[in-house]
Amino acid sequence: MAGGKQSIQDLLDGEPIRGRQWLVFLICFFVAALDGFDTQCIAYTGPAIAKAFGMAPADMTYIFISGTLGMAIGAMALGSIGDKIGRRTAILGAMLLFGVFSLAIAFATSPTQIVVLRFLTGLGMGGATPVLLALSAEYAPGRARGTVLTGVLLGLPLGAVLGGLLASGWMPVIGWQGIYLVGGSLPLVMLVVCLVVLPESPQLLVARGKPGDLEKSRSLVEKILKRPVPAGTQFVPADKVAKGSVAALFAPAYRIRTIAVWATYLFNWIAWFMLLLWLPTVLTTSGLPAATAAFGTVTVNTAFIICAIPLSLVLPKVNARLLLLGMFALGIAICIGLALAGTNWTAVFILVAAAGFGVGGQQLALNYLISGIYPTELRATGTGWAIGIGRTGAIVGSALGGWFLQMGGVPGYYLGIAVPLAIAALAVALIRSRPSAQPEGALSTAH
Repeated sequence: MAGGKQSIQDLLDGEPIRGRQWLVFLICFFVAALDGFDTQCIAYTGPAIAKAFGMAPADMTYIFISGTLGMAIGAMALGSIGDKIGRRTAILGAMLLFGVFSLAIAFATSPTQIVVLRFLTGLGMGGATPVLLALSAEYAPGRARGTVLTGVLLGLPLGAVLGGLLASGWMPVIGWQGIYLVGGSLPLVMLVVCLVVLPESPQLLVARGKPGDLEKSRSLVEKILKRPVPAGTQFVPADKVAKGSVAALFAPAYRIRTIAVWATYLFNWIAWFMLLLWLPTVLTTSGLPAATAAFGTVTVNTAFIICAIPLSLVLPKVNARLLLLGMFALGIAICIGLALAGTNWTAVFILVAAAGFGVGGQQLALNYLISGIYPTELRATGTGWAIGIGRTGAIVGSALGGWFLQMGGVPGYYLGIAVPLAIAALAVALIRSRPSAQPEGALSTAH
């Protein structure tokens, strides 16, 4: 390999994936799984907490919202911090937050304490995701980035599933407090592992350009490649923007894309959480027994996981923007079909399974798309703020689902989900990839 100026991403694109890269991907996956466990454990333990403190089910709304609000703020704040102080430090901080405060919930003596602690836990849970995605994207060659990001993201639903299994099998024995003891202890154990083995992003070190960072990046690249880098090689970012700045997301080159991406995330999450949170209630309202209605959520989540791998393989080969438009069109058609299906339960469950792709699958494509519309210096900030804006949709969706059900009945609820999907599709139409040369082999939306 000759010396001269070199992009780290271009270098990784021409190499096979090696052990150190796989290590980063696996660590990010396991952190995401712990994140998913802690995110969903409130749903499994909610009834037990309500019973323990003599709360009505409606009173749990404050606990649910506090966690979601914390995740929204955490995604935006830690995404920006990750661009400024480093991916590794931000991930460690996120794990410390959701580990310590999840443990503290086990010792809470009032609902108010749980509300506060759940908010603080949410800061760590929400903050971990964008930084994990950014670090994984920067260790992955362009040809495999979609698969890598999807694999990391699958840790979230898989962690949630494991949390459900633990809660159903062990909560009668260890109580709801025991679930939080487990959910807090595991991240702290993983924190120690990350302190020892998790590396920083060499691309971020080059982009920051601080004294000593270039030598650190060279050392990291040599460990990845398992060979020395020629002394004459100078690693350089392909372009420069304001580093880790939210204001930079609204620079002329990024303004329209940022607004469009935020709108897409927001309305997609509104639709997704309208479906996830209210589906069992809607199926019960339609006449399905409550025990059977619970399988609606299982069906849609299982379909989401099943669709994830083939979607990740397709993403590098297609125009991600056009794929998203097609997925939103499918989602709207599914909603119309559900509104017309009535009590044809076979059709309903087939359509519910399809909604795992047509309503929820866009999240995978969006996280892939966003890695190609911002450069390294803004990637975690852009991803973090987009996910943070999206998480506010979880709050809006939880309220809108009940409103549409009350105002329009079951058909009105399903058609109501189509409304944010249509708005999200309009926002996707405004998204464009960077007009300048793609830095570090970043993915274009026009593959």
